[in-house]
Amino acid sequence: MTDVTSAKSARRPHHWRRDLIELAALFTAVAVADAIANLIGHQPDGPYLLIASAVALTATAAFHTWWARKHSHAPPPSTAGTHDGDLSQPVDPSHPSVAAPGATATGDPALPGEDTVLWRMRTTVRDAPGSLAALCIALARHRIDILTLQTHPLAQGTVDEFLLRAPAQLQVQQLSRAISAAGGSSTWIERADTHDLVDAPTRVLGLATRTALDAAELPLALRQLLGRCTIHSLPAVSVTGRATGGTAPVEGVLEETAMRLRDPSGGTITVERPYLPFTPTEFARARALVELDARLGPRVPRSEHVLTLPEGNEITVRRADHNDLAAARAMHDRCSEQTLRLRYHGPVRDADRYLDHLLSPRFGRTLTVQTASGRMVALGHLLWDGDETEVALLVEDDWQRRGIGSELLRRLVALAIEAGCESVYAVTQASNTGMVAAMRALSLPLDYQIEEGTLVITARLDATPVRSLPPYEQAGH
Repeated sequence: MTDVTSAKSARRPHHWRRDLIELAALFTAVAVADAIANLIGHQPDGPYLLIASAVALTATAAFHTWWARKHSHAPPPSTAGTHDGDLSQPVDPSHPSVAAPGATATGDPALPGEDTVLWRMRTTVRDAPGSLAALCIALARHRIDILTLQTHPLAQGTVDEFLLRAPAQLQVQQLSRAISAAGGSSTWIERADTHDLVDAPTRVLGLATRTALDAAELPLALRQLLGRCTIHSLPAVSVTGRATGGTAPVEGVLEETAMRLRDPSGGTITVERPYLPFTPTEFARARALVELDARLGPRVPRSEHVLTLPEGNEITVRRADHNDLAAARAMHDRCSEQTLRLRYHGPVRDADRYLDHLLSPRFGRTLTVQTASGRMVALGHLLWDGDETEVALLVEDDWQRRGIGSELLRRLVALAIEAGCESVYAVTQASNTGMVAAMRALSLPLDYQIEEGTLVITARLDATPVRSLPPYEQAGH
């Protein structure tokens, strides 16, 4: 994408006016010298005067030569740096990126103290020398600083991914037009934040560490690795016990804006991203994370928190997994039909079928509450639902209205904030005053939607920490 400039057109232009002036000066000097020679030659001291004149002329010529050389070798105008080494292009003095002395060049980076914003940008260019240089020059003209750069080779072309710091007044439409004019295509731009300042290797290592510590982190790690996308986990067997037929091949499948990976716990993980195709590099990174999860096997952090209820009973809050399936079914047997109906919104006889799905770390995180004797009395679920996150609570009848539901909900929302979720929602009934009170006790902005007796309460997190609740003072479920 570079313009070829011939050596002939790259030479310095020939100034004929200067040559004409120099020729006229030469003839004038010869005429003056001839007149002086005739005048001095007829006097007694003529030879000495001629010698002195010759010395003066020689000294003047030497001084002129030194002065001309000193002021004709000024350094060339600086050009915008390139990443692909294409330095063969001459600089056009009339180009907007070359400023006059004393003026502010449009290619300067954002000035100190100027308001700036961060952008993530991805564009496709031809795999040719100078393609990246053209993009960098276009960014420099708008005072945009390149913070990080990643390249994703394709069969035809290359995808360049930038993290940019740009002046706040620069509109995204202006940036898009500039990139298009510089040869970029399929350009995608979105706002970034300070969390994106971490370089790619460091971010990948951090995601691998989180995945190694907790199997529930794999969907979140894939989402953070691949940017704004939707993650779906399809189990090999449905809740009703039927095969879903959603098994992916071991090597996975890459289809433009979607990829399917074999879930180590069974079934398929589908990752979708609208309008922006995945590159082979991204597919390889995602597959490496899934392979790491498969090699490590099932794992859940075993941290426990012991709390004391107002009446003096101690309870333990910890993470739950498939090992707690029998205890969860026993708790179902002790719950009333009304409690199970409020939780599962369907036939009570199907309640046990959901437990295998709910206790899987692949579909979210589950907290359980145990008494001092080890009996399970409550479950709280944080479920990944594509782009959204659901919270759900079940508290055994004899342990309701003691603040256990509020404590579980507060901890689940804190986990959602830690995972970077923008909101959480709870599906219940308008008559479930305990769940409504627990959501209101979070002191977060809430949206209510009621349809045919079903109440959906959405809490907008917006990276706002949940207010520390006085234990067991609010009404809980």
